[in-house]
Formats: sequence, structure tokens, C-alpha cells
Amino acid sequence: MDLTTIAGLAMLVLWAAGTFLFEAPGLIHLLLTLGVFFVILGAVKRGERARKRTP
Repeated sequence: MDLTTIAGLAMLVLWAAGTFLFEAPGLIHLLLTLGVFFVILGAVKRGERARKRTP
């Protein structure tokens, strides 16, 4: 796992905690958007690196 995937997962955990444990204001949903973006970005980067390694 790279840093972007870990950061994305951390944001998703914080979003879930903020949404379900507190009365979540609108800005906390930005964590959901950014978290999903970073997880997808990490998956794309990982796939790109794997494709470059194969001859």
C-alpha cells in the first residue's frame, strides 16, 4: 500500500466516524469525496507501476 491509499482509507474512517457519531455538517462529506478519490488514485498508480514492470 502506498501513502495515497492509506490517506484515503484514513479519510473514509474519519468521515464514517463524523457522520455516524456526530451531527455531521456539510463539510465533513468532503472527506468522503477526497477519500474515495485517493483510494482510486492509489489503485490506478499501483496498476500502472505493475504494467511498467512487465516486459
